[in-house]
Amino acid sequence: MRHVIHGGLTNPLMEYYRVLELEPKLALDTAELQKHFYDLTRQWHPDRFSTKSAAEQAESLEKTSLLNDAFRTLRDPVLRGEYVLAQNGLEASGQRGHDVPAALLEEVLELNEALAEADKPQIERLLPQFRSSLDAVDAALLEQFAAWDASNSPEALKPIRASLNQRKYIANLVRDAERALER
Repeated sequence: MRHVIHGGLTNPLMEYYRVLELEPKLALDTAELQKHFYDLTRQWHPDRFSTKSAAEQAESLEKTSLLNDAFRTLRDPVLRGEYVLAQNGLEASGQRGHDVPAALLEEVLELNEALAEADKPQIERLLPQFRSSLDAVDAALLEQFAAWDASNSPEALKPIRASLNQRKYIANLVRDAERALER
């Protein structure tokens, strides 16, 4: 199957789904994404344009670069969510403090104190809780992605933004705790 990338690229960030010839959805079939990416990168690979004009070679490089950026973003659920939020005028990091539940903030305070004191037993005790919280946020995101795909409603993006903010917060804590245990 031959894919064709149409038109000029005025704002590449708005082109990721279009350039990969995919319907804009958050719950993407990663096998389909990968197939489209491989088909299109073969079509636009610079080696196929080595005997073409300078303009055609430049177009090949531009489209290959855009395909790579699009694939890198859309294959990662978190980056994909942030990308869709940005396309819909929402910053992923907006209202961060309001998106974190009070119970989580208490656990965070405890972990931060343990990290500051390099209290490895306490970090080892808390780390599984944070990993579990991260898994729970990921599961919630999958459900929220499906809800947005079904509705395409801007309102359905608000819980996604909240979950992505919580996820970043928790992922940073997990990373910091793992680093502290490696020392």
